[in-house]
Amino acid sequence: MDGNIKIMRVKGAGVIPYIPELAKLRIEIFHAYPYLYVGDIENEEKYLQTYVQCSESVAVLALHHGQVIGASTAIPLEFETIEVQKPFLERDIAIKTVFYFGESVLKPDYRGQGVYRHFFTEREVAAKEYGCQTAAFAAVEREMNDPRKPKDYVPLDTVWKHFGYVKHPELCTHFEWKEIGEASRSKKPLIFWLKNL
Repeated sequence: MDGNIKIMRVKGAGVIPYIPELAKLRIEIFHAYPYLYVGDIENEEKYLQTYVQCSESVAVLALHHGQVIGASTAIPLEFETIEVQKPFLERDIAIKTVFYFGESVLKPDYRGQGVYRHFFTEREVAAKEYGCQTAAFAAVEREMNDPRKPKDYVPLDTVWKHFGYVKHPELCTHFEWKEIGEASRSKKPLIFWLKNL
C-alpha cells in the first residue's frame, strides 16, 4: 500500500468533518455498475446521519495526503433501519449479535493496494469490541444477463469469499434509489453476506 495512504477509524459523530467528502465519494462510486445510482448531496448527508447519531458506529477512512479516497462504514444492527433489520427479525436472528457493514467505496486509482482489506479488518475489530458474533453486509442483486453490465465487470463475490463471507440468499432486503435511466426511485433487491467472528 502507498505509504502516503493513512487508514483511520472514527466513531459516531467523529465522522462529521468528513461527511461532505463521503457524500461525494458515495455518489461517484455508486454511479457505476452494479448500483447505477443517481444520487444527490442532500440525500447522502441524510443517509449518513444514521452513523452520526449512533456512538457505536464506525467509519474507516482511507486518506491520501489528507484527502478521503475511500471509506467504509459499520454499525450495530440494532441501530440500523427496519429495512436492514427485517430479514434477521423474520428468521429469529438476534439483531444484537450482528454488526452491519454499510458501504465500502474506494476511488479506482487506489484499488488493488490492500486498502479494501483494511476496511474489513477494522470493521471486524469494531464488531468484536462491541460484542457481536456476526458481521453482515448486503449487496445489490442484478440479473446475470443484465444488458447494462460492462464487458470488463468482475463481481466481488470471490473477494468476499476470500475474506470469509458466505452469501445467504434467504436473507434479502430492498432499498430504494433512483438509478440511471429511471424517472423516479424504485426498490432494488439486496442479498446479505455473513461471517462468524
